[in-house]
Amino acid sequence: MTKGQLAMSVTQLGYIGFSVKDLEAWRTLAGPMLGFELRERVGDDAPLYLRLDENHHRVALFPAKVESIAYIGWEVADFDALERLAERIAGGGIEIHRGTEEQAETRKVHAFYALQDPEGFPVEIFCGAMLDDAPLRTDRPVSGYVCGELGLGHIVLIAKDPKGLADFYLKTLGFRLSDYIAWDDARGTFLHCNPRHHSLAILNECYGLKAGSVHHIMVQAEAMDDVGRAYDLVMKNKVPIALSLGKHSNDHMTSFYLATPSGFEIEYGWGGRLIEDEETWRVQRYKSPKLWGHNRAV
Repeated sequence: MTKGQLAMSVTQLGYIGFSVKDLEAWRTLAGPMLGFELRERVGDDAPLYLRLDENHHRVALFPAKVESIAYIGWEVADFDALERLAERIAGGGIEIHRGTEEQAETRKVHAFYALQDPEGFPVEIFCGAMLDDAPLRTDRPVSGYVCGELGLGHIVLIAKDPKGLADFYLKTLGFRLSDYIAWDDARGTFLHCNPRHHSLAILNECYGLKAGSVHHIMVQAEAMDDVGRAYDLVMKNKVPIALSLGKHSNDHMTSFYLATPSGFEIEYGWGGRLIEDEETWRVQRYKSPKLWGHNRAV
């Protein structure tokens, strides 16, 4: 990838927004059990923001009558990169529009553009995330989360045409290929936009999930003990465990998966692999997503 192409590429998974039916169930899960900072809401229609690092927030939960993904925000380096990437997207025949100042304020960013990817997922590209210099304030002690320049973590999407969707993110948004996993009836393509092993993964329709669904999002704790404590709290409070504690084959993350009140899953992990040298990275195909554990529980 040329220097010019990199200047028009996304750099991290900056934020995600969800429309959720049970905001209080989310509050109970995200704060006391998972150890995210809950920012105070400023009105009945205001989102519940979840903070994990120096960014104002990484996840926004909007009260709604129907569960859905509201947006997936991908950051670019600066305003010039934002404008150039928006032009490239529009030049490819994709409808894209500039967000209003009010919408940008909701997302706590300087500016953004909104579009739909080929599978209809609501995608946003943005620049200028608002930062908060106060220490993280959580309901339980945590070491912190691996975010910063690596972004929130990763998101896994279910697609009718996984190859077509991967091509869009690779060719239009500037992602790079990490690797593949094929197991049972599942086929996964893993993409990165910074040293994090993957910020996006794309699966075919499998395990009863249909195209347009979010399979899971991942957050990475600074310490393995944080994962263990979260696991204990989730088990104690009878939150459904989707996959037991285990270690992945491709990104080496040690993690567990829990079912959220909105149906998709959260992977809560530690120790993720980094792609530190693009020139020497080998794209491989794995026959299993796990080295050990990750046994299905629900």
